[in-house]
Amino acid sequence: MTADLPSGTPAPARLGSRFLARVIDTVVLVAIDWLLAAALAGPTSPDDFSYADQVLLSALVFVLYFAYEGAMTSARGQTLGKMVLGIRVVLLDGGAVPAGRPAWTRAAVYALPGVLLVVLIGPLYWLLDSLWCAWDRPNRQCLHDKAAGTVVVAAG
Repeated sequence: MTADLPSGTPAPARLGSRFLARVIDTVVLVAIDWLLAAALAGPTSPDDFSYADQVLLSALVFVLYFAYEGAMTSARGQTLGKMVLGIRVVLLDGGAVPAGRPAWTRAAVYALPGVLLVVLIGPLYWLLDSLWCAWDRPNRQCLHDKAAGTVVVAAG
């Protein structure tokens, strides 16, 4: 179901802003991955990880990304990337920050399928989810926005 934005809510964020915000958040994800790999590797190189270790590390990173995305969106309506780009997540019904369940639902639908990275489902889903806002009208919602009843707008 697509609804018009609440009165007084800024227009949906531009696709370029959303994309760049995700790039910044992905850099955060990669930094977390590197830090975890270094911590888990100890004196050995992360390159020496077994396939099982790499799968476990990937799953852990996406679970942590879920926590990052959920906590930041619930508290502020913004991740670090969204803060830098001046955009925020609001509830489609009312325009408020999606504290609690909507933020965590949005984070789960976005980040947790990445745990399936190993079998290629995660990346394909992530691509479809992220591109969905390119053709969704009128609110440019991705699948994770639709699941949570949210929309990304200019921070105004």
